[in-house]
Amino acid sequence: MPTIGWFEILIVVGIAIVILGPKDFPIMLKKVGSWIGTAKRYVNNIQNEVSNIDIDEEMKEKKEEKKND
Repeated sequence: MPTIGWFEILIVVGIAIVILGPKDFPIMLKKVGSWIGTAKRYVNNIQNEVSNIDIDEEMKEKKEEKKND
């Protein structure tokens, strides 16, 4: 899988500044940052839900084991 280095990021930023203009570029960075933050929170919530499901299943198994003893 190819990696993205600093030079590639610099090229993308330069092209974005040319296309959007220096006035609108900070606004777009703020929007993209907001989208990334929302996506990270969404993924984190899903991971927490999956962890909670695993913990609940383990607790149920322990309760069943205690009942059988």
